[in-house]
Amino acid sequence: MLAIRPNCECCNVDLPNESTNARICTFECTFCVECADTMLANTCPNCGGELVRRPIRPANKLSKHPASLTRIYKPEGCAEAITQ
Repeated sequence: MLAIRPNCECCNVDLPNESTNARICTFECTFCVECADTMLANTCPNCGGELVRRPIRPANKLSKHPASLTRIYKPEGCAEAITQ
C-alpha cells in the first residue's frame, strides 16, 4: 500500500493526499510536479526511475489507511540531478 508521503523531497512543499501535483517513482520517492518536470526531467534522483502522477487515496479509505506523516527532505539529491 502506498505511503502517500506528505511533501516533495526537493523543495519540501506540502503534497497532501488529494494533491494532483505529486509525482512518485516505484520506490515511492515523492516530488512535486514542478520539481519533477523542471529539475528532474521526470526521473527520480534516488533510483533513476520514472516519475509518474501519484494516485489519490479515496477519502473513505483514509481513516483505516491514513497517509504518512513522515516528511523526507533531501534537497542535495535534487541539486546533484541538476548538475548531471
